Amino acid sequence: MPSFPARLLGGVTLSLAMTAPNALAQDTDSEEVEELVVVGKYLYSDEVNALKTPTPVLDVPQSLSIITADQIALQGFTSIGDIINYAPGVNNSQGEGHRDAIVFRGVRSTADFFIDGARDDVQYYRPLYNVEQVEILRGPNALLFGRGGTGGILNRVTKKGLIGQDLTGFQVGVDSFGEYMVQLDHNISINDRSAFRINAFYEGLDNHRDFYDGDRFGVNPTFRFQFSPETTLDLSYEYINHERFIDRGIPTGTDGRPVEAFEEVVFGDPDLNTTEMEANVFRAALQHEFSNSLKANVSLFYGDYDKLYENFYASSYNQAETPDVVTLDGYLDTTDRQNLILSGNMIGEFATGSISHAVLAGAELIDTSSDQDRFNSFWDTTQDDNEIFSITRPLNLRGGVGVNAVGQATTNSYTTDLNDDTRVDIDVFSFYVQDEIEISDKFDLILGARFDSFDIEVFNVVSNETRSRKDEEVSPRAGLVYKPQENVSVYASYSESFLPRSGEQFANINGNNNQLDPNTFDNLEAGLKWDLSRGLSLTAAVFQIEQSSPQVADNDPETLDVIDSEIEGFEFQLQGQVNERWFVSASYSNLDGEQVDRSGPTGLRPRELPEHMFAIWNTFQVTDRLGLGLGVTYQDESFINNSNSAVLPSYTRVDAAAFYDLSNNTRVQLNVENLTDELYFPNSHSTHQATVAPPIHARLSVTARF
Repeated sequence: MPSFPARLLGGVTLSLAMTAPNALAQDTDSEEVEELVVVGKYLYSDEVNALKTPTPVLDVPQSLSIITADQIALQGFTSIGDIINYAPGVNNSQGEGHRDAIVFRGVRSTADFFIDGARDDVQYYRPLYNVEQVEILRGPNALLFGRGGTGGILNRVTKKGLIGQDLTGFQVGVDSFGEYMVQLDHNISINDRSAFRINAFYEGLDNHRDFYDGDRFGVNPTFRFQFSPETTLDLSYEYINHERFIDRGIPTGTDGRPVEAFEEVVFGDPDLNTTEMEANVFRAALQHEFSNSLKANVSLFYGDYDKLYENFYASSYNQAETPDVVTLDGYLDTTDRQNLILSGNMIGEFATGSISHAVLAGAELIDTSSDQDRFNSFWDTTQDDNEIFSITRPLNLRGGVGVNAVGQATTNSYTTDLNDDTRVDIDVFSFYVQDEIEISDKFDLILGARFDSFDIEVFNVVSNETRSRKDEEVSPRAGLVYKPQENVSVYASYSESFLPRSGEQFANINGNNNQLDPNTFDNLEAGLKWDLSRGLSLTAAVFQIEQSSPQVADNDPETLDVIDSEIEGFEFQLQGQVNERWFVSASYSNLDGEQVDRSGPTGLRPRELPEHMFAIWNTFQVTDRLGLGLGVTYQDESFINNSNSAVLPSYTRVDAAAFYDLSNNTRVQLNVENLTDELYFPNSHSTHQATVAPPIHARLSVTARF
């Protein structure tokens, strides 16, 4: 039997060749490898399918990346943000220190997240402990995913029960900051038709910043029942509990760049910069095969989320005139949300003469209830939400009580200034049809459209007013794929998406906003996919996203001006096994864009849009037991704000890894991040909130599977 690292590296190779996810949990031999390569051309197995149909990757007219659990383990990823650093066309935003936030091709999003194809739009940091693979689909995706998805979506595929296998896997790890983690994966085959699997983790949080701490844990038991060879049911419950310190970074100076002298100062309250999130999530998926050419699936998702976050942050800083003081603002925000999602799909294959069809027809019902409120900070000295403090380490502030810059005692209240309090009910009905048409051996045509009815009602507690709005949108998609040979495809595609004016988190229907049509997004894309050799593939794409955003006219609030903007770019990715000992994943992105207002082009660049991004990761199998990894990421400078007055400097980060096979089932691994100990600022939220990245640090872990 091959050594543990050899099998792990082999698993990465197969999964990057799009193997079925269940295979990743098996100890494969050479005969099984051959079989997996044949059936593994699909994004994933028929049993969980974000693209609804098991389309070969070469036939998908869209740029996408797949990151498997094995690759996550090899590179030592512990968060969604880690994955984004090594993926093309996307970069991280700060997320105000309490949530995942991704910039998909220049479009920032905190809601375009999915789990097993179901919408997962609450703002939090998503764990990876129960993930089989992570998929990043770039470009508007409304046909399959509905509203949003304007620049792309991220979908997590979770681990399912494995019938016919008993396995136990665990991982323990600790890093040089003192952060530690324990993770368990246990599967029991109950009989030849059912299995039980449980994944669980606990993480004690720590990093390089003062006061940072917290913990998070989750448990995810799942059942799989195979009632017959044609019918399978997956049931899942997940409990998640997160608590962590919120750090929103440091201000920028007169040169528009983060003030490096403040790299060790936390501009917050040690006690009141915190977030708490508790979630209970239920998932059920029923698959049935009527025949070789007709299949159906029905899925049910219910999520109950309870979240609180409160924080202070630097809202204003003038280095030239008052270099020793900073203005702090803050708020306390709570969200109580329930999402109920029911979806079903029929997938049929048939022929009309010499032309083959794979038709997808589906419908989705979403019922969302979201209660949310926000209290601004309120200082007794200023009778306002802002207060000025001297810049010291630490600031003279704790538990909402402190001394301001002129030596006065000051106290904050989070119960005085109510900013908003809304009760939101949303009903969504969607219907979609797509036909994948095989015109010939060389040409495929993909045509489809989705109808969405988005009905929102908002009760504003503050104004004692109820407002409602209903949007009905049709989102088309068209793609053409040309395959000059079996291992090469060239494609062109057009797609549209929309985002209701209530926004990602349903907060903007009050006032005149309920008069406005949804934002719309158009995407043109052309690309190449080339399987260079067994397990090594090259993908490349050029694209253009046009945004049309209706806004209230300056001179007449009853009429609308339509404001357009455009982002275009190029990206490529090389991924797979160069030879039996060398695995590589390399990507490059080039992004450009310009803000447009009512007067036309402004000459300003959209925020968070680096012109160049590059990442490469190499894994070298030195011996049967020893492996080494080396990675480099580069991000060009970008603007923090729309006025282009604040800048995130460019940076280059070097990462490394070494793993050693103690036995056929046990591996010890060391990951080192920021090997050159560079001071850099990877992302931001606004002008005076630039994230300070960690210095050089290491993580030691032990992984075993029996």
